[in-house]
Amino acid sequence: MLGGTGKTGRRIADRLTARHLPVRIGSRSAVPAFAWDDRTTWGPALDGVTAVYLSYYPDLALPGAYDDVKAFTELAVRTGVRRLVLLSGRGEPEAQASEVTVAESGAEWTVVRCSWFMQNLSEGFLHGQVLGGVIALPGPDVAEPFVDVDDIADVAVAALTEEGHAGRLYELTGPRLLTFAQVAAELSEATGRQIVFQQMTPEAYRAAAVAEGLPEDEAAGLTEMFTGIIDGRNAYLADGVHEALGRPARDFADYARANAKEWTI
Repeated sequence: MLGGTGKTGRRIADRLTARHLPVRIGSRSAVPAFAWDDRTTWGPALDGVTAVYLSYYPDLALPGAYDDVKAFTELAVRTGVRRLVLLSGRGEPEAQASEVTVAESGAEWTVVRCSWFMQNLSEGFLHGQVLGGVIALPGPDVAEPFVDVDDIADVAVAALTEEGHAGRLYELTGPRLLTFAQVAAELSEATGRQIVFQQMTPEAYRAAAVAEGLPEDEAAGLTEMFTGIIDGRNAYLADGVHEALGRPARDFADYARANAKEWTI
């Protein structure tokens, strides 16, 4: 379970544990430890493992990600992994290159392709901005297909534990397209506070990310990624949640109401 302490990974781990299935968390703090930037940790983390949820940190679109995923996937298959579930990025050519690597690995594979997580606003890098009343990003106010991380976790668990998902690419979105201004308005309604969207220049965004504690290289990479993908390329809906689970995707309004307490000052 790579990224087992992250937004998707910990939810998947909790669901698998609730089913009394053995789970190994892939993180720096786990035993054995796992780190993408230390390949000596990969083998011990894979020992005895037959299925892997593959989530790359910080993002598949960043330099070096493809090489890491290719090397890890090859090692995983050599050591006995039979099933791979990859969390991929929608509208990211670099991420899709990693999808091909996983599909050609020889293992049973499933790709779960997403873009903006709703939970980025409540437990991710935008949480502090929402608390401050201003969602600021380096891009125009285009529509995005926000997806609930709980939907991602449900699909990934199904792919890891059930038959019928091998060789499938599931594009996951919510049921509505929302601009960031509309997101701010829905959060305002759910919380009773005024929350707005503000477009930043890439330079200002990068500086703000560093000021908030993000390492310079990660801040630069995220700024480049956001300025590249916040351009409307993902402004269309997909039906991956229903295809995988037979139910509709969760709506942003339900998410906002359920998490309103997370934005209480």
